[in-house]
Amino acid sequence: MLNLKEIRRCLDTFAEMFPEAHCELVHKNPLELVIAVALSAQCTDVLVNKVTKNLFQKYETPEDYLSVSLEELQNDIRSIGLYRNKAKNIQKLCEMILEHYHGEVPREHSELVKLPGVGRKTANVVVSVAFGVPAIAVDTHVERVSKRLGICKWKDSVLEVEKTLMRKIPAEEWSDTHHRMIFFGRYHCKAQSPQCEVCPLLDICREGKKRMKVRMSKK
Repeated sequence: MLNLKEIRRCLDTFAEMFPEAHCELVHKNPLELVIAVALSAQCTDVLVNKVTKNLFQKYETPEDYLSVSLEELQNDIRSIGLYRNKAKNIQKLCEMILEHYHGEVPREHSELVKLPGVGRKTANVVVSVAFGVPAIAVDTHVERVSKRLGICKWKDSVLEVEKTLMRKIPAEEWSDTHHRMIFFGRYHCKAQSPQCEVCPLLDICREGKKRMKVRMSKK
């Protein structure tokens, strides 16, 4: 496991490599963001952005999503995985926003997770990106990077990873670190082809050192 000094080095490296890291889901307001994040489950941001380009032109308010049949909304997002269930959740989410939150996406994490289709990760993204509240959303990239480097334990659950990161990273850096770790995992420490041989963190990365040792033994 990395010590705090090594973790500090990781954070600084993420910042140097991806200083402009940000949420890549295109949105103009909290409603669009919460829907985009919900759609992104088991799906790439690139595909979500292709779908929401037309979706967000057609639907601008919770009322708009409820003005069409479920089948029509399903057709609008058909190219996205699990589109039937996601369309159902979008309409239920919009109903709840209108009935309980005066038509506005709630700002509190505890209220966001009550919305259909909104889990802890989605709520963390929304409070951080839409409302500027420090949070760390653990997606597949953040989890993979945390475990490969040794910031967290291999056996840790997603919630345990989140709690560990919150404990070891200063709160004021949570949101930026979340985006930088996503970029690091998406564009550098990839799931299938991590760029270990050129990684500036190789000397402290337990997974990277194992991979390089295996590569050397095959030569």
